[in-house]
Amino acid sequence: MNGRGTQYWIMKAESDLKTGKDEFATVSPATDAVCFHMQQCVEKYLKAFIIFNKKEIRKTHDITELIELCTAIEPDFNNLYQIKADRLTEYAIELRYPSEILFPSLDESRQAIEIAEKVKVFVLNKLKNQGFIGL
Repeated sequence: MNGRGTQYWIMKAESDLKTGKDEFATVSPATDAVCFHMQQCVEKYLKAFIIFNKKEIRKTHDITELIELCTAIEPDFNNLYQIKADRLTEYAIELRYPSEILFPSLDESRQAIEIAEKVKVFVLNKLKNQGFIGL
């Protein structure tokens, strides 16, 4: 499932990115949905990298755990902490049910999109450097 599986994870990540960005562009965006989709996007890009490198992934929404798995393969993934990619984990569960984080601000949603876009570029560059030619 290496190359094709990687491609599928990327396609799903792109779908989440598009869905979140499209919603953010509306007059009154559902910021909880935007941030949820950005978390999903980042999660799927990281899983694409892990799958490409023939490593097992368990069902998790924890971005920190996924960054650590990627870092074990390629130490540069540690740089994702600098862009606060791990911060998106809270949007995986917290936003789906009533909690203290009901609706992130527009600024917080914009930052989540920026983080997801940076992770996308980072992961795609790493995959390309490893010989992935799926896109």
